[in-house]
Amino acid sequence: MHVAPLTCALGAELTGVNLADAIDNDGLFAQINALLLQHRVLFLRDQNFSRAEHVAFAQRFGALEAHPVAGSDPEHPGLVRIYKSPELPNDRYENAWHTDATWRESPPMGCVLRCVECPPVGGDTMWANMVLAYEKLPEHIKQQIDGLRARHSIEATFGAAMPLEKRLALKAQFPDAEHPVVRTHPVTGEKTLFVNSFTTHFTNFHTPMNVRYGQDYTQGGPMLLEYLRSQALIPEYQVRWRWQPNSVAIWDNRSTQHYAVMDYPPCHRKMERAGIVGDKPF
Repeated sequence: MHVAPLTCALGAELTGVNLADAIDNDGLFAQINALLLQHRVLFLRDQNFSRAEHVAFAQRFGALEAHPVAGSDPEHPGLVRIYKSPELPNDRYENAWHTDATWRESPPMGCVLRCVECPPVGGDTMWANMVLAYEKLPEHIKQQIDGLRARHSIEATFGAAMPLEKRLALKAQFPDAEHPVVRTHPVTGEKTLFVNSFTTHFTNFHTPMNVRYGQDYTQGGPMLLEYLRSQALIPEYQVRWRWQPNSVAIWDNRSTQHYAVMDYPPCHRKMERAGIVGDKPF
């Protein structure tokens, strides 16, 4: 196996390896897992495995989770089908910087995404290193967000375009989750900036230290949140991957954000993702 880093921030392409071989090879899987912790997102080409093998490989990391909005493959629970088609040109909910499913109390620890069909050009995916984003914050911002917590909502994102009753039912099933603004990686101990497009507001910002008058609260909290979310946009923290059929990305959802670039004309883009159950951020 050859490992080629793609940027100074994160991401490495693996060649000379078949992920299906890691299903029963403990040594190979341990090597891939260690590389994932080091590079945060791994990329591979020409991974022509079956859906069953896709699921079996992802399950080496842990149990898989379904998605309440995106459709799953009926024969392979946990394998979410992210299918875009020319018939649904406005189905564009992915083009925002996000960490998967932070509206869950325990967001996924990572994902294994395979390209089934993609546009001839366009439709790349980008990832950002949110450990580096935290490390590079000014010290006074680090002090200000120490101990700060925030809400994450499926209702305000996936549910926004739904009819009222369906949206409220979705929120009843998945109430807004509250997470630390800076989470600690449970394996590496690194501190990660943990706000994204699912984050709606801080829950403990309105304190005498932050708010002199009401105007401080109405402007100060949202402005700080927008500043923190904007850190994923910095190119020095990013890597960009051009898809081909049977290309695969494996990412650590605890330390990254990603963005599916919607720059392609109406055409098919079919991706299949296995999300691995994670733990409650702390």
